[in-house]
Amino acid sequence: MARDIRKDFFYGKKVLITGGSSGIGLALARQLVARGASVWLTARNAAKLEATCKELQAAAVDPTQKIGFTPADVAVESQARAAVEQAVQALGMLDVLINNAGTSHPGYFLEMDAKIFRETMETNYFGTLNMTRAVVPAMIQRGKGHIVNVSSAVAYLALFGYSSYAPSKWAVRGLSDVLRYELKPLGIRVTIAMPPDTDTPSLAKEKTIRPAELDVISSTGTVYKPEVVARDILAGVEHNRYIVITGMDTTFFYWLTNLLGPLQYPVMDMFVSDAIKKKKKAVGRKDTRV
Repeated sequence: MARDIRKDFFYGKKVLITGGSSGIGLALARQLVARGASVWLTARNAAKLEATCKELQAAAVDPTQKIGFTPADVAVESQARAAVEQAVQALGMLDVLINNAGTSHPGYFLEMDAKIFRETMETNYFGTLNMTRAVVPAMIQRGKGHIVNVSSAVAYLALFGYSSYAPSKWAVRGLSDVLRYELKPLGIRVTIAMPPDTDTPSLAKEKTIRPAELDVISSTGTVYKPEVVARDILAGVEHNRYIVITGMDTTFFYWLTNLLGPLQYPVMDMFVSDAIKKKKKAVGRKDTRV
């Protein structure tokens, strides 16, 4: 017996997703469309957005669904506000904002150009801030809405090589904590997702420039499919969960850092020490071949 799509939690919901043309954002869009939601996407690449929207429109399950996009750099406040205005004009008042747009550029702290630190913070933190500030006033007027901020596992467990990325995601976590306190009495829910390494184009690009030590440390964890992370995020929204974490290994480190506090540092010291030893051995093997 076929399920009645009209009984789905997300049926008829109006959702705006940043960074929606690939990775976790695309997986979220596909699952939301399959559940009867109307979806509006933003990203910087107009061609990818257009192709994505055609795919989503073809997959729509209900004639009332509306799907569209606005090319925008969410780090620019005027573009973020324009994207929200276009989404509202096309869909109506938004039920859910998913702040998923992000960038990562790992490297050794002293070797990275200063502009990388600024650009990462502009996209990951200020992009989230700009979109949220544009959406929240209307949600307050309605007395309902849901903000989803996609942070990262490095927002509670910083890793070697992420000196530009980790602080930006910690900032998103801090903002989310404050918004949860301020907006909950006004009827607006907040969810923060802190996924581990996820099989996305962004991760593939990141792997080409990662420090060797970060490669070693990351190899001990699981790389998750974006569909799995997206499923967990949507379940978190549906059940009004504040924190969404994917994977048993990631959950372990979350509780390690939050319950055991300072114990995380000697544990990570062991990982880093092991990674440095493995890097030295690898360099030594290369030297013997010369």
